[in-house]
Amino acid sequence: MYSRFARPLLFRFDPESVHDLTIRLLSYASKQSLLLNWISSNFPVSDDRLRTQVMGLDFPNPIGLAAGLDKNGLALPIWEALGFGTIELGSVTFKGQSGNTKPRLFRLPKSSALINRMGFNNEGSTVIATRLSLLRDSGKWPKIPIGINVGRTKTVTNNLAPEDYAKSMAILWPYGDYFVVNVSSPNTLGLRDLQASAALESVLNAINKVRDNLGFKPILVKIAPDLGPSKVEEIAGLAHKHSLDGIVATNTTVTRPGTTKRFNEAGGLSGKPLSELALQTLRTLSTITDLPIISVGGIFSAQDAYARFTAGASLIQGYTAFVFHGPTWVRDINQGLIQLLNRDGYKNISELRKSKAT
Repeated sequence: MYSRFARPLLFRFDPESVHDLTIRLLSYASKQSLLLNWISSNFPVSDDRLRTQVMGLDFPNPIGLAAGLDKNGLALPIWEALGFGTIELGSVTFKGQSGNTKPRLFRLPKSSALINRMGFNNEGSTVIATRLSLLRDSGKWPKIPIGINVGRTKTVTNNLAPEDYAKSMAILWPYGDYFVVNVSSPNTLGLRDLQASAALESVLNAINKVRDNLGFKPILVKIAPDLGPSKVEEIAGLAHKHSLDGIVATNTTVTRPGTTKRFNEAGGLSGKPLSELALQTLRTLSTITDLPIISVGGIFSAQDAYARFTAGASLIQGYTAFVFHGPTWVRDINQGLIQLLNRDGYKNISELRKSKAT
């Protein structure tokens, strides 16, 4: 129904305006107990074969909402009601910022893709922490793991980035079950330079001090799909050296693979054309590290998801596929995963991953 009726209507309008309207409606729905209960009764797939334990956290299923869709944590209860196994909000910066100049979000319907150059538009760590505190007090706090993705404030130079990340994390620490250090968005000038060894080491040292002071929680780093194998290996080595708990692979790409190469808008590409790059990065990582990997990029179907688990992913996330497939996306993938597990004789997702790792 979404693909046949709602999507054609929504795609007639400006992408960012539709996104903002959608988040406002979902935020409103998140406060309506009767509506939440109805959605919770009709969308999630509850099956022990999908349950996954990663980084010491329990996930009812391995499908997560990627950072970027709900930057400010406005609609957390509805994402759980729709059946996601985890939610990653953000990217959040220490100071609130409006992001880059509009227009900054573009649809490529024929390619099932988006290009964005949003620039970490968000309300800032203090405002978002206050919202999360109120949500927790309301009794509607989700029972699934909540990830918080942290980025560098636009006006902060890279030499001061470690302190900027650390201050954001310290403010948000009570509300995240895990944290993701975003050094790979292509839409903040110079941010990807923080993937260089010396710069990344400085950032990781600063955030580990936060964890040492405030208590253990898993920390991951999010990397770009445009890195060569040697650079991926280098970052994996730093993740081990600094006792990180996983890697998120990948962010959007500045390349234009497939049919999108003639599209001349600047920004990061997500969606189906990113699939092969993200999968290749996952395969590279899985051969050089035993850290949990959250695979992101171009996962539209249960078969896509299954391929990520067989390639070594512990969890997967989506954003663009949700835009193109609508509210049943996560349900369809979870139902399809159960069918594929049955087909191949696996008891659960964990057994599938372990069998492919040996």
